[in-house]
Amino acid sequence: MEPLNPPSVAIDGNSVRRIREEKRLTQFYVSKVVAVTTDTVSRWENNRYPTIMRDNALKLAAALEVDLAEILKKDDVGEISDEPHQPQTTKSHRLIYLLLLISVVFIALFYLSQQLNSPTVPVIQAKRLLPAYAAPGSRILIQAELSSEKPLKGMILKETFPPGWRLLESEPVASHIDTDAGVARWIFRQPLLETRVFYILEVPEEIDSNSDLKLVGELIANPEGQRFAAILQSLGTMQVKPFHWADSNGDHVIDDVEILELSDLTEEAKSLHLDWDLIETIWEVGAYRWNTEKKQFVPVQPLSE
Repeated sequence: MEPLNPPSVAIDGNSVRRIREEKRLTQFYVSKVVAVTTDTVSRWENNRYPTIMRDNALKLAAALEVDLAEILKKDDVGEISDEPHQPQTTKSHRLIYLLLLISVVFIALFYLSQQLNSPTVPVIQAKRLLPAYAAPGSRILIQAELSSEKPLKGMILKETFPPGWRLLESEPVASHIDTDAGVARWIFRQPLLETRVFYILEVPEEIDSNSDLKLVGELIANPEGQRFAAILQSLGTMQVKPFHWADSNGDHVIDDVEILELSDLTEEAKSLHLDWDLIETIWEVGAYRWNTEKKQFVPVQPLSE
């Protein structure tokens, strides 16, 4: 009897290449996720290897975001999915099978009771911190906070932006960006238990104030060899209005409390080009206004009360 999960499987290189190109993924990106060289990915796509290790095939399917069966050769799919041939059994064999079945049921019930009695806590968590406002044509700062209860071998952050919104730069640098589809991915190898990602989005100049500002994100990891995903939850709401992203209450002033909240960001995201000097100038002068024609904020003296 052949095992249901053989140690090696035969992949269809043509399918791998087709799926990768359809999803606009590079061989470099796939190689980083699977932890192999780009030359190995190229050899897989050109059917240079008759079989590959099943673990690598599972990682390859995860990188392409498809089920394993979609990249296997048809004969190999049948070997994995078909039920093994059942020989004719005698009465004694049936009794043995029945006893084994009863034992399995009892073990399953015991395991289920243990699981129900112990609290289940997500292994990974992800949240996104949004600024209160985004002025048309301006640049805004987004933060993503990722955490894990225990060390991971790797994880992937995937963010999808609304049409017209463009990612300009990030810290750390994104591993893969598809500008047309509005998708960015970050790959982390042996990440810290707490990881922060900062990135700058450019707001479209022609955008309605009632626009849907929905950002879709996902954090993917493989604790204990199983794929696990967590939705990136947004904290706060963001409106399209002519206020600076650092002006959390929308009063055309970056006050002392708001500048203190930004002090940590200037250190962690100092490599990003967000014109920190302008923010400090607005704080020192006292107020600002939005220049619609130039699509920029201008420091001004506050109106006397």
